[in-house]
Amino acid sequence: MIPIHPHKLKTSTLSADNTSPALAANAYLKPGALHLRALPPLTLYVHFPWCVRKCPYCDFNSHEHASGIENIPEASYLDALRLDLEQALPLVWGRRIHAVFIGGGTPSLLSAAGLDRLLGDLRALLPIEVDAEITLEANPGTFEAIKFASYRTSGINRLSIGIQSFNAEHLKALGRIHDVAQARQAVEIAQKHFDNFNLDLMYALPGQSIEQLQQDVNTALAFQPPHLSLYHLTLEPNTVFAKYPPPLPDDDLAAGMQEWIETRTTEQGYDHYEISAYAAKDCTGNGRRSRHNLNYWHFGDYLGIGAGAHSKLSFPHRIVRQARYKQPKTYMEHALGQSAGGPIQEEFEVGRQDLPFEFMLNLLRLTEGFESRLFGERTGLTLNVIEPVLQRAQDSGLIEQDHLRIRPTLLGMRFLNDLQEMFLPETS
Repeated sequence: MIPIHPHKLKTSTLSADNTSPALAANAYLKPGALHLRALPPLTLYVHFPWCVRKCPYCDFNSHEHASGIENIPEASYLDALRLDLEQALPLVWGRRIHAVFIGGGTPSLLSAAGLDRLLGDLRALLPIEVDAEITLEANPGTFEAIKFASYRTSGINRLSIGIQSFNAEHLKALGRIHDVAQARQAVEIAQKHFDNFNLDLMYALPGQSIEQLQQDVNTALAFQPPHLSLYHLTLEPNTVFAKYPPPLPDDDLAAGMQEWIETRTTEQGYDHYEISAYAAKDCTGNGRRSRHNLNYWHFGDYLGIGAGAHSKLSFPHRIVRQARYKQPKTYMEHALGQSAGGPIQEEFEVGRQDLPFEFMLNLLRLTEGFESRLFGERTGLTLNVIEPVLQRAQDSGLIEQDHLRIRPTLLGMRFLNDLQEMFLPETS
């Protein structure tokens, strides 16, 4: 991950100085460094931090419960989520929620009653759009047909299923808890109860050949999923794989895998709209693109609740980022009022000099790029502040632009990290 060095204004919780959330929100409404003509769309992210077992490649905030996964303090965690959300409401008052994503961890470990309660709390406290996309991450091995039918009845209308591979050898290497039969069964259950679901696959796996990658993708395509996410395995810091690197395909083989994926998904009628995302097309032209993820990639706003969740919230004169406490026990103590202060461990205002990079870090992931006007709408800056960098990127063949749109070229997508780094603020 490329490092971001924002200018921090404050590194305490909103209520650490006995200031109410409402008063803290009023402070954000004071004149500041930016002038946003309108606030971007807002989505909600809910984090469930527990897994049956931590995968060796995973750098997400997930934890194995010491007392066993069946002893997760579900009711207490749901209490904490509700109180967390209640404290955050003044920061998003009056703004509608366009999509909800419940991620983890493994949120499909939630009981049917627990998931129903969570969605009930969200609806009671937030103005969620009637047709909002409400996604639940789910892992094979936690699929029970009756429970997932109940999830659908409660209001989940999209699943994101962590298949990763249909190959037994690679599932073992990745530390997954499910086998091939459970992976197939999970997709079949999803097909029965949901008309919108995503399959997560990874490629460039330890010892993987291009033929094995092709078999994985073709198996996934045979289920005709509305959406596919195909991620290149990377060795993230602070993971088991980073400490003990497995033998991975070389760069040429990995690039060949990526090229084959792009060709094969296009043949099957999928829209490659983001570097790792492929959506089935329909008459709208946008098909089953993920609304929640698109909001991230369009530099929209999101409120994150739960252990380790992050938020990006815009106000008329500033953009603020927040992070909740990562450890579930610590998070719950603060959210439930058992420790001083609320659940937010850190918050800071994004500096003007950092906004171009933060914007481009997201928007350049989109294969069709973005409308030029969006830069000013989402950052409060004029496009001419990055015009010299845009020109260098164009001269290098990494982007193409006109007066309406800026988009990465095929070369720019291949060297996306290099392209994004061009927009990092210069250090004196």
